Amino acid sequence: MPELNNKLLSLILEELQNDGKSLYSCLLVNKTWCEIFVPILWKIPGRFKPTSSNAIIILFNTIISHLPKESKNTLKENGINFIEQKYDRPLFNYIGYCENLNLYHLESMISIKNIEKSKRTIVRKEILKLFINKDTRFSNLYISKRYNHQIHLFPGVEHCFSGLEHLCCNVNVDKKLLEGLAKTSNSIKKLELRFNIMKTNNYEIIKLIEAQQNLNFVCLSKWPPNVIDHSYCKTLEESLIKNANSIKCLSMNWKPVTNILSRLVNLISLDINSPSYADWNYLENVCLPNLKILKTQNISSKNLENLIQNTKGSLVEISISHEGNDNKNLIKVIYQNCPSLKYLKISFNSNDIRGLENLLIECKYLSGLVINILDNKDPDWDNLFEILIRTSPMGLFRFKIFYYYKIFKFKSLKSFLDNWNGHPILLHLFADFKRHQQHKQQINDLINKYITKGSIKAYDLGDNFEDFEWFQNKPLAYF
Repeated sequence: MPELNNKLLSLILEELQNDGKSLYSCLLVNKTWCEIFVPILWKIPGRFKPTSSNAIIILFNTIISHLPKESKNTLKENGINFIEQKYDRPLFNYIGYCENLNLYHLESMISIKNIEKSKRTIVRKEILKLFINKDTRFSNLYISKRYNHQIHLFPGVEHCFSGLEHLCCNVNVDKKLLEGLAKTSNSIKKLELRFNIMKTNNYEIIKLIEAQQNLNFVCLSKWPPNVIDHSYCKTLEESLIKNANSIKCLSMNWKPVTNILSRLVNLISLDINSPSYADWNYLENVCLPNLKILKTQNISSKNLENLIQNTKGSLVEISISHEGNDNKNLIKVIYQNCPSLKYLKISFNSNDIRGLENLLIECKYLSGLVINILDNKDPDWDNLFEILIRTSPMGLFRFKIFYYYKIFKFKSLKSFLDNWNGHPILLHLFADFKRHQQHKQQINDLINKYITKGSIKAYDLGDNFEDFEWFQNKPLAYF
């Protein structure tokens, strides 16, 4: 029976891992279930709670209920009165289950609690002792840009961050903090760096990068995106090139100053948000034969054509956003070189719709399509929807159409839904609904009829227009 229960719970966890309401319900089944599900919920404490001040205070009160007697006495001796409230010792050691530590949210809690600025250092120190010690171990660490507290000096920090796998960090933090992490953490797989290029002279991050043994995912974000410090970016990119064999995912918002893209030959995912002024001609000579995911913004079709050809047919997801005048040749390059394509986001002008037909015929594994119509001319809606009905491959049932300037042609949409014979559709439409609320209501009523019939599984008419997040709920990470 215990073995059966464990298998059952594993299946439940797989289905409910991002469903906070259901997970909380599981706590109430019995003592055994409670003991199993509490550690799961507290891996990322507070991730399913709203961001209201009241919810954050409740979470903060739970944290300070773990304070030992010595810490409580220290706070009282310094005139910190909130600790005089009665906080019963919790039944579980919640903090011991934490795998994520978000220093920004800890700071937010202290601020919301209205603790005097002169006394926040004392409170912060006692709370950090709960998290950073020889009895805790974190796999994820988030550090905000204003954080300048030297957590690396806490006893037990070597053990606490020795297994760190994900670091999200602003490069403009205290140098000694980064230096300390470089000494204690060499197992980081996912690294997200954010920095202000106008203020950055922090080269300690280079030591941290070079200390890693299996760096897989790198996300680089600088501000402002159209200003570049060539010397600093060159040093940063060269440190990443030293990890070329292990890096498989790269995201960045500037044009590289080195040949880093040519050197990262094992890339599986590339995401480039380019400043609109940049010249990306050198992409024509970049060969990434293992690339499966390509996302770009503000890079011209011409610059992307050779890059896509050089992926040797490995691409399964493409997301291209730019304001080019002609995508016809790019569409041709995609369907001639991407036979395994599953998801596509591409920008269209109103006269580019006809190029979609061959793509749908050739890309037989396509299951998600995002069409972003760029200009303010009404496309041939009848033709667009007729092409989708007639040539969509068997697995294509996820559609997103973005048309900001005007509204959809109601009759064309209705005809599309009337004649669709494939899988139940996931449909996301966005147009100029703010000025045309009546039209939005008409479409809403129309779609609900097809949900009742079963031809539409789910839909959205909002402006939260993610590329390939098909109606999935993302949990909020506090720590």
